[in-house]
Amino acid sequence: MTRVLVIEDDPIIGEMLTLYLSEEQFNVQRVDTAKDGMHALDHFDPDIILLDLMLPDSSGSELCDEFRQQTSTPIIVTSMKSAVGDRIKAISAGADDYLCKPFSLQELKARMNAVLRRTSGSAVEQPLSADKRSDGTQASKSGISLDVERRTIVVDDRHIDTTFSEYEIMKLFVQHPARVFSREELINAVRGIDSFINDRAIDVHITNLRRKIEKNPKEPRFIKTVWGVGYKYVN
Repeated sequence: MTRVLVIEDDPIIGEMLTLYLSEEQFNVQRVDTAKDGMHALDHFDPDIILLDLMLPDSSGSELCDEFRQQTSTPIIVTSMKSAVGDRIKAISAGADDYLCKPFSLQELKARMNAVLRRTSGSAVEQPLSADKRSDGTQASKSGISLDVERRTIVVDDRHIDTTFSEYEIMKLFVQHPARVFSREELINAVRGIDSFINDRAIDVHITNLRRKIEKNPKEPRFIKTVWGVGYKYVN
């Protein structure tokens, strides 16, 4: 049974989510503070996290960033804030999707399932142009590897943690070296056509990836910008 951690301080919304998801055969644990959310991350070990953006002891974006330092578990942020800036801030902090309140519970379930499908399938997908190593990583000619079990990038034998979206983008690059991807193609590959993400969010993910894998992010060797089109990976 899929474990869902709901971090929501509004008792009405929290109870509504708990009841609905339980009826839909999810194993739900709900907490109402960031502190309890961090505790539940270790002890409940969720498969997916629903995170309210406004909590009494921390902002959702700050907590999202803390989660990302410890886990690659998918995070869907829920919030009354609908401004593009708030969405970009949450995604930049590591959120995998953003849903504005009030929202349809059916839509929430659909987005959760979409993220979970990508997560559960990622460990068995084989990068087309990579070689399988004996240690379980997928290596490209550049020496950069993808550890498909831990969902990390390996650079010079160092495991580098990524967000869900960063890993999916890097996996796509390794699968198709030298192919130019438009921002729209990256959006559809990472999110699917039903989830929120835009060109600016893709640029943020690329910037973060360059900081993690490039020796000089300002003069990238591996992830190249193709002006007016998008990005490509050079191995």
